Amino acid sequence: MTMSNHIVLGDNQYGKAEVRVVKVTRDTDRHQIEDLNVTSQLRGDFEAAHLAGDNAHVVATDTQKNTIFAFARDGIGSPEAFLLRLSGHFTSEFDWVTGGRWEAELFAWDRIQAHGAPHDHSFVRNGQEVRTAVVVRDGATTHVVSGLKDLTVLKTTQSGFVGYPKDKYTTLPETTDRILATDVSTRWRYKTGLDFAAIDFNKSYEDIKGLLLEGFTEKYSHALQQTLFDMGKKVLEAHAEIDEIKFSMPNKHHFLVDLSPFGLDNPGEVFYAADRPYGLIEATVQRDNTAAAPVAWSGIAGFC
Repeated sequence: MTMSNHIVLGDNQYGKAEVRVVKVTRDTDRHQIEDLNVTSQLRGDFEAAHLAGDNAHVVATDTQKNTIFAFARDGIGSPEAFLLRLSGHFTSEFDWVTGGRWEAELFAWDRIQAHGAPHDHSFVRNGQEVRTAVVVRDGATTHVVSGLKDLTVLKTTQSGFVGYPKDKYTTLPETTDRILATDVSTRWRYKTGLDFAAIDFNKSYEDIKGLLLEGFTEKYSHALQQTLFDMGKKVLEAHAEIDEIKFSMPNKHHFLVDLSPFGLDNPGEVFYAADRPYGLIEATVQRDNTAAAPVAWSGIAGFC
């Protein structure tokens, strides 16, 4: 059997990564701030650049950076809406750009409370979580994936872990009352073909974040896997416009400290928070009739 030695170019994309853009809206004395980290990656006919060094189709990454800044002048609105505007521009401005991937992280800022009132133009960084968004355009098809990461949550009871298989390497004791803590990283994909211009992505985001937090609290947790599924189910039941939601959630272990050497009891009050190693729970929660959309998730590491 003769093996071909012909080398060809495979899938490719390029662009400008992690453009930090801060937009201050100052049309009144009460300023607004939007703080994003934006990545633009183009896909299309770039074969000549790779094979012949012909840059006729290479929209400079510096141009992509400048476009992000110029578009920010008109406001951000939501990271999803901003990325949709960028995707529409690049695929219409340059005939050979057939699609791409645009990603953003949004860093939230809260107004500083000064003299009993929120200040008009002074802010403090909100450290709860980082909001994420991805827009993928593939020809005439557009996918929108929203999400968040680094949302740290904990409950001090109503969690346990029993009934697992045991072998000669098992040392973990069963418990019906433990601390459950995790960093929630999650992304949800909107149905393909929606009129994305009609969606209030900011309102949707706040509602979904609230549902995730409620879902974490509501039931006794027999395992982080069960809690993850309940959180995802709660979101899908409330938002028909979402097809699937993916999670990556580490189990942030808290171990009860043995205080008996010091003549002290420890009725579930003093714990050692271990940062590693940790259990890592990942899963997709989806509707049973959801059509797979692998291109929407291309470039997203792991589950989230």
